[in-house]
Amino acid sequence: MRLLANPVLLRAAMVFFCGLAAFFLGLYMIRRLRKNIAAEADVSDAASPSIDTLPLYLYNTVIQQLKQQKHELQVQSQAEQQRARTTENFSQTVLSNLSCGVLVFGSNGLVKTANPAAKSILGFASTTGMSAQDIFRASAVHSPAFSSPGVSPDETPDTTVRIVDEIDAVLREGSKRREIEADYESPSGEKRFLRMTISRVPAADGGLLGVACVINDLSEMERMRRQQELHGEISAEMALQLRSSLTTISGFAQQLANNRDPELAREIATDIAQEAVQLDRTIGGFLTSKDSSSLALRHSAK
Repeated sequence: MRLLANPVLLRAAMVFFCGLAAFFLGLYMIRRLRKNIAAEADVSDAASPSIDTLPLYLYNTVIQQLKQQKHELQVQSQAEQQRARTTENFSQTVLSNLSCGVLVFGSNGLVKTANPAAKSILGFASTTGMSAQDIFRASAVHSPAFSSPGVSPDETPDTTVRIVDEIDAVLREGSKRREIEADYESPSGEKRFLRMTISRVPAADGGLLGVACVINDLSEMERMRRQQELHGEISAEMALQLRSSLTTISGFAQQLANNRDPELAREIATDIAQEAVQLDRTIGGFLTSKDSSSLALRHSAK
């Protein structure tokens, strides 16, 4: 009790106990801080790849990026293929429904594309892989001057120009578009009159992909035109016959007017009637044939 009553000793005891408490508290705080630092170090090690696992990590990352790029390229390629198929189907539909023939020769001179109208006009079931020589053979151009604008008929050489020569002129010699009219005979022997437009098919780089031939069958119109020419010639002959018949009838009429013999008058009247019947038959047949030809020509034009 005396010791506790001593203020110096009491003060020393309090300082000792406070220092001891501060020591244990500092020790506790240090241990706790060390645990927190160790926990953060473990988390950092788990989040970032180590030196040993770094190549595998990069490899997986690159693989994922390549897969993503491959998927994007596949989607883009499928879209382009779909657009190409749509364009091709549209072109095929248009070509299939054209009334005129379309024949396309490649740069090697062989047929690449032919629509149904071209096959029908030319008389072939299939033209793919055929050359111009195989299709047109010796078919001659009807009017050489028509195929070369700016050339007068007097300057046109007196040589036979073939359809094959015109196509080669565009394909091999680099000539511009040519328009020709030509006589053509199909493999079955059917003769036709064709009008053709021969054009270059340029490439994107300015080169030549081939030659396109647009073919129109003018056989029926040409036949009608020739019939009209023939009818014109027949009309001229008919005019001469008509004049001759009228002169004959006029002569008979004068004889009949000046004749007093009843028997001779009957003979002259019979001759006039026969001449009139013959004239009516000739003119009537000609007019009927002309009307039929005109009607057929109008139907052909429609």
